[in-house]
Amino acid sequence: MMNETFANVWDAIEDNPAEAENLKLRSKLMAALEHHIRAEGWTTVEAADRLSVTQQCVSDLMRGKISLFSIDVLVTLLVRVGLHVDVLVRDAA
Repeated sequence: MMNETFANVWDAIEDNPAEAENLKLRSKLMAALEHHIRAEGWTTVEAADRLSVTQQCVSDLMRGKISLFSIDVLVTLLVRVGLHVDVLVRDAA
């Protein structure tokens, strides 16, 4: 039996490298948004108001339901709370 090692969980669960990269990026964006909401001390109601989304959407975000959020939506939400997104593109390891 061989044990495979992976750089992160997304590489382990996704066979398609492009989809794994997409999941990695979405998870980083979601984590940044969740961190900001928690740091501000917002309730889901307050966060929903500031993000112009439903309270259910904020709950889904805070629960890490990654399949419900596209990169485009996450960038929009980050900008709505006054955050800036930078992109770094580099050679694959």
